[in-house]
Amino acid sequence: LRSGKARRHPGWACYHTDLYDFMQDGTPLGIIGCAVGGSFAVLLAEELFASGCRLLISMTSAGQIVPIRKPPYHVLIDRALRDEGTSYHYLPPSRFAHLPERLLEPLHHLLADPSLALERGASWTTDAPFRETQQAIAFAEAQGILAVEMEAASLYAFAEARQRPVVCFAHITNQMARIEGDFEKGQADGSVDSLRLVGLVARGWLSKAQDGWKLEAAQDRTAE
Repeated sequence: LRSGKARRHPGWACYHTDLYDFMQDGTPLGIIGCAVGGSFAVLLAEELFASGCRLLISMTSAGQIVPIRKPPYHVLIDRALRDEGTSYHYLPPSRFAHLPERLLEPLHHLLADPSLALERGASWTTDAPFRETQQAIAFAEAQGILAVEMEAASLYAFAEARQRPVVCFAHITNQMARIEGDFEKGQADGSVDSLRLVGLVARGWLSKAQDGWKLEAAQDRTAE
């Protein structure tokens, strides 16, 4: 917004949020800020896909559980512990909600890029942040969970139930407020690194989707 690259979308129907669209390296992107909490995130996901969204990328600020490196950095969430309520409206009870392998495979090359500071692993999704007790944190750490956040399990359950492409990232910005001044997002509140990652994911997914469409079209022509 400060650079004049983004504009408020005039046709966005959700009255209590703003959708901004912009181009990044030739890729059209839309962004909604402050989508905090699983129920709110899924509300927006339902509305976005009804409005023509092709891929939803969630970027959530998260607390570090297993200290694999110093914040800030990003985690590609491959599964999320379902310690919230929204996911149970979409899927039967289970311990985790998962990122499908078909969406994970195109992202492997990003994990190998050292400039992205990107890890892969599990998160703990809770809609009761003031119940992130010492005992609960210790349990999550013992399970090898890397981060705690508020949306991923809900979004992955929605994605599976609705068969929609959703990828969730945790932006590790703090160590659960256990040290002084514990909240570091990075350059421009983390927007530079986060937008770069979002753009790479979107371009990679669109390329795969287009290749799949071309293959399907070629097969259709062969059948004819």
